[in-house]
Amino acid sequence: MSTQQQIPPHTLRAAVTHGKMNRRAWLVTSALVVFQIINFADKAVLGLVADSAIRELGLTAGEFGFIGSAFFFLFAIAAVAVGFLAGKVPTRWIILTMGISWAVLQFPMLFGGGAAVLLVTRILLGAAEGPATPITLQHVHGWFPAKERGLPSSLVAIGSTLGPIVAAPALAWIIANPALGWRWAFGFLGIVGLVWSLCWLLVGRDGPYSHTTRKRAPAPEEPADGGAAAAGPVEQPADGGRDSIADRADLLHMVPIRRVLGTRMFVAAVLAGAGCFWAQGFLTTWSPKYLASVVALSPEMIGLVSTFPWLLGAAALLVLGYASRFLMRRGVTVRWALGALFGAMLLCSGACFLILPHLGGSAAVVFVTLGAGLAMIYPLAPTAVAFCVCSRQRAAVMASLTGLASLGGVVAPAMVGMLMDAAGYVPAPKGVPETAEMAARLGEGMDSAFWMIGIYLVVVGLLSVLMLNPDRTASRLQERFAFNG
Repeated sequence: MSTQQQIPPHTLRAAVTHGKMNRRAWLVTSALVVFQIINFADKAVLGLVADSAIRELGLTAGEFGFIGSAFFFLFAIAAVAVGFLAGKVPTRWIILTMGISWAVLQFPMLFGGGAAVLLVTRILLGAAEGPATPITLQHVHGWFPAKERGLPSSLVAIGSTLGPIVAAPALAWIIANPALGWRWAFGFLGIVGLVWSLCWLLVGRDGPYSHTTRKRAPAPEEPADGGAAAAGPVEQPADGGRDSIADRADLLHMVPIRRVLGTRMFVAAVLAGAGCFWAQGFLTTWSPKYLASVVALSPEMIGLVSTFPWLLGAAALLVLGYASRFLMRRGVTVRWALGALFGAMLLCSGACFLILPHLGGSAAVVFVTLGAGLAMIYPLAPTAVAFCVCSRQRAAVMASLTGLASLGGVVAPAMVGMLMDAAGYVPAPKGVPETAEMAARLGEGMDSAFWMIGIYLVVVGLLSVLMLNPDRTASRLQERFAFNG
């Protein structure tokens, strides 16, 4: 057998080795990574402008926390609605619509909007960004066979963590620049979003494994059986991997969605995902304020340190993506290759949050980074759950999961703000330095939040290890409810 035949198709190794193999798949994957970078930069900008916006707009901590939570008010509804729509509409057009919407919604704050405008635009932006993760995962899954989806899924998910990493230093510089200011942080993101949308219009396509793709002849660079693979389900169960749903994920029949949503696995994934969204909500709304008041970092250092949890999250996703791919190629079930790894990371994250209230200074920075960073692995949950349904239903199931899990993002900003208010924290007026007493009260409120989320993440991490089992769930659904769609 030649070297070319030995290298699995639709892999990064094949793309590098042959120079032309599946270049479109990796180009689309790269574009979606950038898409997710913009997505999470849009979320992170609110936390970066927190101090300036609170002072200029005359907001309390509770009011600003409410605005942070408002991002998720329509998030779930939009995620679920668009997820079901994606079963009938090519996802490339949905992605283009989202990209343009994100860009347009940034400009009202650039042009002088007040607190009410900030509230409304964050609600609408949340609706426009709600479907982002499930739709991008659905789209990238359309470019790769089942056993190869772990790595590209993780790369797209890493875009979520790279958003604040890439954006935070640039946005911090814009905010601190007297000639620009905090409003231009929104304008900068709007311009970037419009440029990306134009590029996607030129390169975005639906992949050969997408349910919307018609049968076609194999391309010259594909193996002889590639035409069948491109046309639809092709992966046959391997004799040595009958227990792993990865061997037959593209052969599954449709099942009633309500049955999927009622499984123990789905419920466990929702609860775990809510913990991940809580961490995201804290990072994008309150983390810069925590670093400024409790850890007493300078604005320049805040821009740098704010990237640490996202860097760790990116590294965790990359490592777990490679690990899941390695394990599934060797016949390990999706439960252990994805579900158990996901749960273990949440257990570690919860432990870090429980330790955090006892720390200060650089140690607090380390444990904020570990606790929040290890919770940035949410995309592994919908990727694992997607294995239990056919390609036509994946977007709907992943979107339903994301929509319900996003309630954690609704809770986090408002919860932290209310706990800060309850501790007696009052923001200083514009131009007045914050006192040590107020910084201590802010820290007291945040410590209460860390205790709560720490306990929660430990519990849902354990539930994920025990219950996030797509292999068993898929087999039971197919036995009881499968029908030809």
